[in-house]
Amino acid sequence: MHWKNINNTITKTYVFSGFEQAMQFMQEASSIIIALDHHPKWTNTYNKIEIVLSTHDIGNKVGPKDYELADKLDYLFTLSNKENK
Repeated sequence: MHWKNINNTITKTYVFSGFEQAMQFMQEASSIIIALDHHPKWTNTYNKIEIVLSTHDIGNKVGPKDYELADKLDYLFTLSNKENK
């Protein structure tokens, strides 16, 4: 599933096998987020995490930092799915 462009944001929902795996992803993603100094809006409902990205500094539009974080989160998700199989 690709990121969707919605109202000057990019958004994606990741689905995990359970709550613990979703929480582990969020914890691991936090170090990436801190390193990039780019903090997403995200919500968690049981095994799903919805992430919404835009950049405040450029008028709440999608910019390079958003795409960089999206790529890194996709990679982390791919890794976490391999480890949980």
